Parts: sequence; structure tokens; C-alpha cells
Amino acid sequence: MVTSQHSSPDEPDERNENVKTLKHLPCYGTLGDACPTCRGTGRIPRGHEDQLVAVIPCNDKRLQPRRTKLYVCVSMVLCLFLCCLILFFLFPRSVTLTPVSVLSVMVFFTPDAVQMEVTNLINIVNENFVPVQIVEFDVQGLVSHVVISKTKLSNMSTIPSRSQKAYTYQIDLPITDKGLSTYCQSSAIKIHTLFVELQMTMNISYLSHTEQLSVDTFEYIDCGTNSTTPHPVR
Repeated sequence: MVTSQHSSPDEPDERNENVKTLKHLPCYGTLGDACPTCRGTGRIPRGHEDQLVAVIPCNDKRLQPRRTKLYVCVSMVLCLFLCCLILFFLFPRSVTLTPVSVLSVMVFFTPDAVQMEVTNLINIVNENFVPVQIVEFDVQGLVSHVVISKTKLSNMSTIPSRSQKAYTYQIDLPITDKGLSTYCQSSAIKIHTLFVELQMTMNISYLSHTEQLSVDTFEYIDCGTNSTTPHPVR
């Protein structure tokens, strides 16, 4: 029994059209492969834009940007310049504490002692590019290596950047030693010179760290009479 299969007359025409369409499609990958993204239509299906990957040939100029080395070098130079600027302005510099002079000495006699109020002038220099906060200032007075007075100041203000500031402070020096008291109150001696050693300690804070400054100085005062004439500290 022979069965005959009849094909529709439209099938050969459809095959010929598909062959013609594939011949005009651009090559993808190896020669003769049709683009799988657009499925031979030349257009991307709507709604699938975020799921498709574009394939760019290796010799495409977009993959070889011009002046890449120049841009990288310029970026590195700018980064180094900014780092140097930050280090220059934030690098810790010195803060100097300097005693300047004795401004006045007020002397008060008592039967058992001699009370003195000494006013001194100090100078603080800030070489940093940031303000410096004075946390505490301590002064200790010694006569003949014996501590006779201690003073603490905590209300000193901030020193601006790249500036200097002068401060005056007063220290009380009671002389209770009988020999020194007699020496200061003696009328037979015209000048009653007394050498006082001052040990100054200042705690400062800047750039998130605390630093301590220490200065020892000697000054001569007349413990027998009042003196309001400033004289430099030696």
C-alpha cells in the first residue's frame, strides 16, 4: 500500500524567505552564525533590555580610551599633592612658653613672716596651623630649694593658630623662715635681694592630643619694699 504525502504549496516559499533573511544577517562570532540576541530580526525584544549582554569586538576603539596613562598620572600627582598639603598643615609644631618679666612686687610685713605678691608676665607662641587650648597652668615657687608656694590657673583662653599671646599671673610667696624674714625686714640693709626659682608647667591640647611644657626660671625680687617697676627675668 503506497501512501502519498502532499506538502502545501506555501512551504517551499517560506523556506526560501528564511534562507534569504539569514544571508542578510550580520555575522556573530564565527562566520555564518546569526546574532542570538535579536533572533535574526535586527531588533531587541521589548522588556528584555536589562537581561541582554552586548558583545563588542576587541578591536573596537571604545575599549581603547585615549590618554589613559596621562589621566592616571595626573590623578596620582593630585593625590600626592593633597596628602602633602594635609601633612604640612596638620603636622604638629612647637608651642613655646617663655617668661618675660616681673611686673610688680607687693610686700606685706607681719610679726612672724613676710608676705609677697609677685605679678609676672609670660609669653606663649603657637607655631601650629590649628588653635591650641591651654588646659592647666601650674607655678611652683622655691627659695633656697624649698617650696614656699604653689599656684594653679585653669581659666586661660585658647591661643589662635600662628600667633603669640601674653599672660600675666600672680603668685603669693610667704617667707616664714626667721632668718629670711629678718633679712627682708632689716632697716640696715638698703636692698633686700631675694632669688626665687619658679617652676612652670603648662598642659596644652591640640590635634586630639595633650602635651606638657615645662620651664624653670630664676628671678630676683626686693623683699624689703614694694616695687612696681617691671624688670626682665634672668
